[in-house]
Amino acid sequence: MSDKYPVISVTGSSGAGTSTAKVALEHIFRREKVTPAIVEGDCFHKFDRYEFREQSKKFEAAGKRLSHFSADANLFDKIAALFESYRRTGRGMARTYVHDDDEAKIYGVEAGRFTDWREIGEGSDLLFYEGLHGGVEEVRPYVDLMMGVVPVVNLEWIQKIHRDTAMRGYSEEAVVDNILSRMHDYVHFITPQFTNTDINFQRVPLVDTSNPFIARDVPTPDESVIVIRIRDPQKWGINFPWLISMLKDSFMSRRNTLVIPAAKMVLAMELILTPIMHELLEKRRKS
Repeated sequence: MSDKYPVISVTGSSGAGTSTAKVALEHIFRREKVTPAIVEGDCFHKFDRYEFREQSKKFEAAGKRLSHFSADANLFDKIAALFESYRRTGRGMARTYVHDDDEAKIYGVEAGRFTDWREIGEGSDLLFYEGLHGGVEEVRPYVDLMMGVVPVVNLEWIQKIHRDTAMRGYSEEAVVDNILSRMHDYVHFITPQFTNTDINFQRVPLVDTSNPFIARDVPTPDESVIVIRIRDPQKWGINFPWLISMLKDSFMSRRNTLVIPAAKMVLAMELILTPIMHELLEKRRKS
């Protein structure tokens, strides 16, 4: 663990809901007066939007498929280098992927492209990474707190279909084809990360999602529960009886697993993560 410059990562697939964890952590950062260096994982894709299309054609010509989940399309070594450098020095190299025209106006770079690499971290208290690969093998040695956000897979697909059709303008057929084409990489690059995460937040629907490709609505928080698995509760000083008393209708399903109503997810994250943040910051102050 890096006492002076801790690294926190939140990892999850496209459409998994990692932004919820980001919201909870931003609440904590603001309340505890923490200055984070924030990095979005898509800045470590190997190809920009236009290069990816060209590379995909080459892969298809060779009878293969290229996806943003795989090592072929990402710079895992660059993520590891950033984490390692930040833990030592409080600085490291990153860039920004420009998603749309609004961001293009801010960064002066065409939508779908990357900015130049730049040094980040000056004046920050910790590094916060959110993206697809915050728990791959190359980066694990350099992460102090690793969290996974991973709905059951049918729910994840429903969320992705609805997001990509409503917000990104894709047809439902195109989104389903994208899901299916990435399944091999999902199994080999995304799923294994959740074995090594310190805390997993898994949303489980309480309604029928047996065929996610015909679902017309995303299950609401009132129709879901969150399964929270903490790999080593003693390491983080987790007080399960207190958490149950603070989270109405919650219960423990295993010795290290808490089940809560999905509407309480952000509150649960704040209750769990605030003491951990205090510990990391206290070690930072002492160092």
